[in-house]
Amino acid sequence: MTAEAKARRPKPAGELPTETTQASRFGKTRTAQSTALLEDYAELIDDLLALNGEARPTDVARRLGVSHATAIKTIARLKREGLATSKPYRGVFLTPQGHELADRVRARHRLVVEVLLAIGVPGEAAESDAEGIEHHVSEVTLAAFSRFLRDAQGS
Repeated sequence: MTAEAKARRPKPAGELPTETTQASRFGKTRTAQSTALLEDYAELIDDLLALNGEARPTDVARRLGVSHATAIKTIARLKREGLATSKPYRGVFLTPQGHELADRVRARHRLVVEVLLAIGVPGEAAESDAEGIEHHVSEVTLAAFSRFLRDAQGS
């Protein structure tokens, strides 16, 4: 790289974190991405069960915009993780652990949406953006979001 190119290159904001800290942050993101899929499936299956009394893999695939084979593969993972069961010709059901996961994900989603709405993000954008944020936000940040909303409502 030429000296001129180096001079034009943007400088990092502040100091770089230690290697261990940075690796930990990226590791957290990779873990969140891996679990986000299961969380989305559990939440959707729970919603379909509540609404229709059943959650068929075909319905899950359509609503998530994936192939039937992909839905079957992820549902199998849910089953391996002890979050779901299935019965031939009857669809997918969540275990108590699966229901708990769906409830936690739904609450986290609602909280993120409420914060985004509170800071002026339009409704559709808030719902869409929350789909990504909800899987990556820490418990510390969720608690801060909750305090923010409580304080905002109190003023």
